[in-house]
Amino acid sequence: MLECKNLTCVREERVLFNNLNFALSPGEILHVEGPNGIGKTSLFRLLVGLSSPYAGDIYWQQQNIMSDRESYYQNMLYLGHKSGVKPELTALENLQFFHRLYNPTVELDLWDILTLVGLVGYENVPTAQLSAGQQRRVALARMWFSDCPLWILDEPFTAIDKSGVKVIENLLIKHAHKGGMIILTTHQDLSLPAEFYKKLMLQKPTIGEQYV
Repeated sequence: MLECKNLTCVREERVLFNNLNFALSPGEILHVEGPNGIGKTSLFRLLVGLSSPYAGDIYWQQQNIMSDRESYYQNMLYLGHKSGVKPELTALENLQFFHRLYNPTVELDLWDILTLVGLVGYENVPTAQLSAGQQRRVALARMWFSDCPLWILDEPFTAIDKSGVKVIENLLIKHAHKGGMIILTTHQDLSLPAEFYKKLMLQKPTIGEQYV
């Protein structure tokens, strides 16, 4: 389980959110919502340990993530705004790299994954020469290689067309059905089964909480 208790985030003396509490259990997908500037990306930076909360704690399997980062990172896949792909490598070479990095002992058909993410015909093109949407597809391909139970996805559908969104939705559903946990933010309207899909709306703090 991923659990946040009394989480407060402050940026440039401004409180983005205060006393935030939520929990994510196996088989659940949590969609974090809110207008631009409300603190969604800041929350995700806290969740992956890239920054520290002003107050409150984040727990993974009842352990504070700051006290056992190595174990936490071994169980987490994070996709942020930047693609995180190697621009000098081709799409296929990036997938080969992901395979060796995440799951080298498992046999995977890289051509099947290229087909699923819509990159057949572009497999030998250096990633730097691909469009923004195609580069994003290369980045998203790592989800097919990861067996990490926790996926943290910040705007995964950016620059992805409708057909690509549907493919990713199906993968999210499959991961949840296997007991995986997903927390994501997106401006897309998602079509996910209500049985494991829930939302968290970030709210502006009250006037008295604007500054610390």
